[in-house]
Amino acid sequence: MNPAMFFRSQIAATFVSALALVVSLTAQPVGPLNGRIENNQYISPTGAFTITIPVIAVLGGSVTDTENVAIFQDRLNTHQSIACFKQDATQLHEEEARGRKEYLIWFLANFVQADFEQRFPGARVESAHFLPDIQGGALLAYNLLPGGSMFANRILAVKRGQPPIAKRGNLLFVNNGHIYVLSIELAEKVIEGSAYTLTTDEEDAQLHKRLTDFLSKITFTAASAITAKPAVPAPADKPAVTAATDKPAD
Repeated sequence: MNPAMFFRSQIAATFVSALALVVSLTAQPVGPLNGRIENNQYISPTGAFTITIPVIAVLGGSVTDTENVAIFQDRLNTHQSIACFKQDATQLHEEEARGRKEYLIWFLANFVQADFEQRFPGARVESAHFLPDIQGGALLAYNLLPGGSMFANRILAVKRGQPPIAKRGNLLFVNNGHIYVLSIELAEKVIEGSAYTLTTDEEDAQLHKRLTDFLSKITFTAASAITAKPAVPAPADKPAVTAATDKPAD
């Protein structure tokens, strides 16, 4: 398998694992964790980050993970995940050559969005915005995913051939030689049915706030203390997403 295929398969396996894990969530961790939990803090397998767990057991909150992603979900309306991949020499070169903004757009298009499109036909990036004041430059993307809700069991009725369109906010940034993807589904969009009234701008503002709150719970470890092994990415084709603005989302 060539390096690009290997890295893309890592990304795909990460999100596929997330889908499989949420099916069996209980109030307890599902199976053994790759990371560990101490005093309501989740510590990633490599020690790259620690986060205050954003769900509680009494609401069915649970933590599951793989080597590169941590997933936090409850029975009500919370599905949040942190994907963390160490940049190897190729990724570092791409970032240096493209600059932070274009690198994050490239990564979103060729790895994150490419996986969404493979699993959810018709998936698309609704909008994307570069936020220069977050983590030295972060990309905030809103994705629409037909049939991609993590709360499908809460949907009362689905018209034949018309799966509900889930909306997910993704925040991409680089920290200590790792690229992170924070992801949150706007669960209300699929579970409230006819009672749902938010406009696109209101949806974006809601996801923006939730993602920045999510980020605020994370503590990053100094690079010298991280034990992660690098992934093996390689340059990909021209990105499918080529536009982002410098204006932060409201």
